[in-house]
Amino acid sequence: MFEHLNVRVNFNKADYTNLYFMEEDKRILRELAKEVAEIAGKSIMEEKKKLWTKHNKLENTRPLVFCDPENGWNEIIRDEQIKCKNSIARHWECHLRKQIFWGNEMKDDYVVEPHFNVPHVYTEKPWNVANSKIAGNYSYRQDGGAYAIETILEDYEKIDLITKPKIHIDYDTTNKVLEIAHEIFDGILEVRLETIWFWSVGLTDEYARLRGMDKLMFDFYDYPEKVHQLMELLMKGTMEKLDFLEKNNLFSLNNDGTYVGSGGIGFTDELPGKDFHGQVMMKNMWGLSESQITVGISPKMFETFIFPYQKKIMERFGLSCYGCCEPMDKRFDIVKSVSNLRRVSVSPWANKEVMSEKLTDQYIYSLKPSPSPLAVTKMNEDVVRKEIRDALKITKNNIVEMIMKDNHTVGNNPNNVIRWVEIAREEIESI
Repeated sequence: MFEHLNVRVNFNKADYTNLYFMEEDKRILRELAKEVAEIAGKSIMEEKKKLWTKHNKLENTRPLVFCDPENGWNEIIRDEQIKCKNSIARHWECHLRKQIFWGNEMKDDYVVEPHFNVPHVYTEKPWNVANSKIAGNYSYRQDGGAYAIETILEDYEKIDLITKPKIHIDYDTTNKVLEIAHEIFDGILEVRLETIWFWSVGLTDEYARLRGMDKLMFDFYDYPEKVHQLMELLMKGTMEKLDFLEKNNLFSLNNDGTYVGSGGIGFTDELPGKDFHGQVMMKNMWGLSESQITVGISPKMFETFIFPYQKKIMERFGLSCYGCCEPMDKRFDIVKSVSNLRRVSVSPWANKEVMSEKLTDQYIYSLKPSPSPLAVTKMNEDVVRKEIRDALKITKNNIVEMIMKDNHTVGNNPNNVIRWVEIAREEIESI
């Protein structure tokens, strides 16, 4: 089972102690790469790029459709389908098979590109507390099950013992892996060294990993001054990490087919900006903040304790996205103070009518239909169709993208995602 991040297979999970690829592995990867290149060369991909570029610029287009089944990919591309033997090669093979499925089967508005991105091989020490017996690391369960976050910062007397994240890059292994990729893919796909260093800079996930969910929720009432102190520390530590990545020229542009926000594709001619001279800075990129983990606090508490610290980071990006699963109808009026805000998540828990009125045609309405209907073997197509049809009626005056995500399962039926896209397209064509 592979760990699927947004669009990507998590190559960091591969075993980089073995860099030997058998010739059969190389042959398999080349053949798959040729299929990807053929799909990427179709005229429809260029049309989709132009659509995303207009859409991200708030120009009027049809609603765009993007489906990323996330953990459901493990039921679409199963382990037994992966033929390569080397661990790195298996991860690469899974990625290529995903591109082929997107282009040949799913047929949403995802753009298959003629690139193969190799990320840096690196490790990152997370936020922690010195001398803590708890590692501070956690990862969600790939089978979609629940997990718990243990308290690392047991009490605020230890706040001065908090240790900040630290990235260690294995340049030697990175270069060797890059050489292997060039050997296999040159002449078929463009090999690029590109690393996605973070998803969100929302800070509150890191807060929860330090304090645990229970303490986090009580802290706003019991220790308001300490909440501000910890949020300030998290903000400054995150800034230091971003400064490190900028200074060492480790960022890559994401104004292409890169996944941006909590759903969307990054194509835009507004970035990297007219003053771009080659070194990628935050101001040349899309960024995302969210605070879905604090869904249980009031808008006023969010405005007081959370958003001031997020805003300082958001304003360093060229364009910003906000929100994920949290309903944004009661937070949008706070968040809109960020001048570079462009994409706003409208989750299944948001009031769609209120969001339509607030976003108008000045922001991207990033609609997230419920993934629940796709989680059973036989999807109820009538339910799916009604949800999409009702949402399209509400958002007829908005700049809409329809994002299917957060799938922990697709009911062991890959056809669910194919049919969801088909239904979405049918409903869009009928309006």
